[in-house]
Amino acid sequence: MARETITDPTKKNTNRVVAGVCIAFFAGMIGMAYAAVPLYTMFCQATGYGGTVKRATQQYADRVLDRDITVRFDANTAGVPWEFQPVARSVTIKIGETVEAHYSATNKFDRPFTGRATFNVQPELAGPYFNKVECFCFTDTTLKPGESLDMPVVFYVDPDIVDVPELKDLKTITLSYTM
Repeated sequence: MARETITDPTKKNTNRVVAGVCIAFFAGMIGMAYAAVPLYTMFCQATGYGGTVKRATQQYADRVLDRDITVRFDANTAGVPWEFQPVARSVTIKIGETVEAHYSATNKFDRPFTGRATFNVQPELAGPYFNKVECFCFTDTTLKPGESLDMPVVFYVDPDIVDVPELKDLKTITLSYTM
């Protein structure tokens, strides 16, 4: 005697709904994994969190203080076939003064190579007060084989930095780029 299978149409629909929800959840998790890095970067740039520099909304500070601060420049490469370094190792500026500094890059690879610099400020607490007006790090840079490029960064240190108790005696900020 053959065994008879009884199928419940509501159970089939329930299984399809559960399968659909699982697939949608899985796809959503993959999408969030891909979106996490750009979203975190945008959050850090907007808040200055983790020593990340804020993108300036104005070209100049409201005031320039009669207090000097030294900004040191650092450059690193992370597997990029470029020679990458600051033109000057440091600059001493007035707090609130808008300054332009330069980095140079040379492609040592035998074909065109595109990269984008990531950046950080130390000490971390100074990140929200270090404002970039213009930076090569805002866009991708493509260099042909052997090509060199002078890359500017325009910035100022927000005068409000002197109101932060932990930073009131700060004499040096380090701006570090990794290409």
